[in-house]
Amino acid sequence: MANRLEMAKIKAILTLHQHGWSCRRIGRELGIRHETASKYIQAAGASEPATAPPGSDDPKPATAPPGSEPDPPDGESGSQSDCEPFREQILALLDLGLSAKRIWQDLSGEVGEFQASYWSVRRFVRSLRGTHPLPFRRLECEPGEEVQVDFGTAAPVRQEDGRKRRPYVFRIVLSHSRKG
Repeated sequence: MANRLEMAKIKAILTLHQHGWSCRRIGRELGIRHETASKYIQAAGASEPATAPPGSDDPKPATAPPGSEPDPPDGESGSQSDCEPFREQILALLDLGLSAKRIWQDLSGEVGEFQASYWSVRRFVRSLRGTHPLPFRRLECEPGEEVQVDFGTAAPVRQEDGRKRRPYVFRIVLSHSRKG
């Protein structure tokens, strides 16, 4: 779930800006933060509001070329993480296999200017892990070399006399053909 505004709200921001509204007023009217309105206005490239020609009652908004809707600013809608200045150190600690809690403990104890909370580190580590997919290795074996076995109970089955009974299940899968 991304933190992005709906296209109708983005167009409303741009239209109100073109009519000369301030970012604070736009934010109050649309129920968003004024910083968010400002970022979308900057992303659209509209720096100055359109003004009405002298003697005109209605300002005409300057329209952007069709199909050129603004992208969300910098791919984010929030502020920069407190962990961003320590990205290289966090990546090095992740490569060592450390957890987010351990990384937070190490950085809090060793680096004097590190003031981020554990939850901030946890979110930052989660975003970094999304960029480093886990390796996938397919195991191959020769025909008849290996099987995988599982034994357990199945879902209850109603017997002829009306009582329920859980049958035992034995499952075997040939590793080469993956046939059960």
